[in-house]
Amino acid sequence: METLVKLFKNNIRQYGMIIALVVIMIFFQLITGGLLLEPINITNLILQNSYILVLAIGMVLVIITGHIDLSVGSVAAFVGAVAGIMMVDMHLHPVVAVIASLIVGGLIGAWQGFWVAYVKIPAFIVTLAGMLLFRGLTMIVLKGQSIAPFPAGFQKISSGFIPDLGSGSINVVAIAAGVICTVIFVINELRDRQSKKKYNFDVLPGGLFILKLVIIAAVIMAFAFMLASYAGLPNILILLLALILIYSFVMNKTVMGRHIYAIGGNEKAAGLSGVKTKKVTFWVFVNMGVMAAISGLIFAARLNAATPRAGTNFELDAIAASFIGGASATGGIGTVFGAIIGGLVMGILNNGMSLIGLGIDWQQGIKGLVLLAAVAFDIYNKKKSSVS
Repeated sequence: METLVKLFKNNIRQYGMIIALVVIMIFFQLITGGLLLEPINITNLILQNSYILVLAIGMVLVIITGHIDLSVGSVAAFVGAVAGIMMVDMHLHPVVAVIASLIVGGLIGAWQGFWVAYVKIPAFIVTLAGMLLFRGLTMIVLKGQSIAPFPAGFQKISSGFIPDLGSGSINVVAIAAGVICTVIFVINELRDRQSKKKYNFDVLPGGLFILKLVIIAAVIMAFAFMLASYAGLPNILILLLALILIYSFVMNKTVMGRHIYAIGGNEKAAGLSGVKTKKVTFWVFVNMGVMAAISGLIFAARLNAATPRAGTNFELDAIAASFIGGASATGGIGTVFGAIIGGLVMGILNNGMSLIGLGIDWQQGIKGLVLLAAVAFDIYNKKKSSVS
């Protein structure tokens, strides 16, 4: 029990949000009569929240460096509009249009990163200007009208599924993917445990470690079975998993990731230690531009249209997901996994409240209170740590 308490205290942000997510899921599962965890609703949750989760991955890096980006919703809308013009009006191949759209997103990120990193204008001001600028450009490019429909191949980014190998009611590919993910997880955990023991780091007792493996493996397989019971693996889920793995690796295992954390912890100290703070900050905003472009493409593919109102409040949802997932408002703290958990909390809240027929006014109010509670929780923990 003492080990569990110590482990929870050392990871209170991450574990606290996981517990909150589980509690919210159980609450809405009971109050909706089991609708929340129906296979079709699980799939809809993934499809409905994919573009916010992508934004949250990029946003948490920006927040870790101690900045904020208010423009991502407008950038997503602008990139969707550009993609619509290229694919619908100019009849460019979707692959060419997607690559061009990602380049546009990167250039927008570079534009904003230059003002923040090298001119030292606060990111709040730069991205607020960007929010207004790119929302206006979206209106101009689309001339106030929607562009549709997109090519069928492009739509599959957001609404397609991995083809199944079998013909039964259960999707074989989804089950196989669950088994593979479970095996990879177990092997990775065993290797990590051996590595920690080699260098005399603290590890979970054997019994607790096995219990952890069993619980997480069961969750993975249950999730895979739910997907297999409906239509299988959504294409967007594969993209999301790839982004989560890549960005988790970058933040935890690379020099770039350590530099991002160092800048958020203390930018002056990081600079004196040899970190090229301006360059790192610049590239964090370039990355945010690319992630906003990906989000805009996903949303356009799901909607099957480029609309002037696309991306509205995306930035608020992404920022909320990052803070709810444990990122600190002062920078230096946060994880990609935490941002995903925060995004899922917001997504399940939205979905659950919609299932019980709660009005949009109540939904907005409740989400605002959840965000406020998450930031207050972060400040409380900091004060408690400084006192102890």
